[in-house]
Amino acid sequence: MARMATHMITGAGSGIGAAVARRLHERGDELVLLARDAGRAKELAGAFPGARTLVGDLANPDRLSWAFSHQPLPDRIDSLVHSAGVVDLGPVGELTTRAWRGQLEVNLIAPAELTRLFLPQLRTARGHVVFVNSGAGLNAHAEWSAYAASKHGLKALADSLRAEEHGNGVRVTSVYPGRTASPMQAKVHSQEGKEYDASRWIDPESVATAILASIDLPRDAEVNDLTVRPGH
Repeated sequence: MARMATHMITGAGSGIGAAVARRLHERGDELVLLARDAGRAKELAGAFPGARTLVGDLANPDRLSWAFSHQPLPDRIDSLVHSAGVVDLGPVGELTTRAWRGQLEVNLIAPAELTRLFLPQLRTARGHVVFVNSGAGLNAHAEWSAYAASKHGLKALADSLRAEEHGNGVRVTSVYPGRTASPMQAKVHSQEGKEYDASRWIDPESVATAILASIDLPRDAEVNDLTVRPGH
């Protein structure tokens, strides 16, 4: 009997991460879902019966190693999907170091640390690391400096990791979705002072389809960078 694939996902509580988790769960793959605390872990376990949860706060990447040392970990991981993220808009003239640091910790340093901690399992499985980046990882607009900097950094992390791990058979994909209908997008609109209309933006299911396509691609190929834009 073929071994079921195991996928570790951050940000599975909403948006793109939830869509990816749902699709993988429906097809019978094994899930390891990262939760920021025990309450969130319980919610995720209820939403995805049979899934394993790991507790670790991405806002405090310094403590992830310690947190994981007290929990049973998977012995191999076929894909690690970094989908969690935070956004805090504002002009450079007003953004505080706290706003900068908050976004860099969750959007860049935590994915780097998570990847470091689970590289042995990814190498064992000849697995796949997927970074859910953003259009802001390619272009920075007014009021998006800190978020865009974190996502530009995430592209650098992915590119370096790909070059380093190619010989170990680990594939690395960056996905750059345009604006996607999600709780984060609703928050962005309120920060921009604009009315939010979900129908104008990409359905998270469409981004999930693109991510699954890159994960399921035969071993002779690798999607490096995938930009997903609104179709209307």
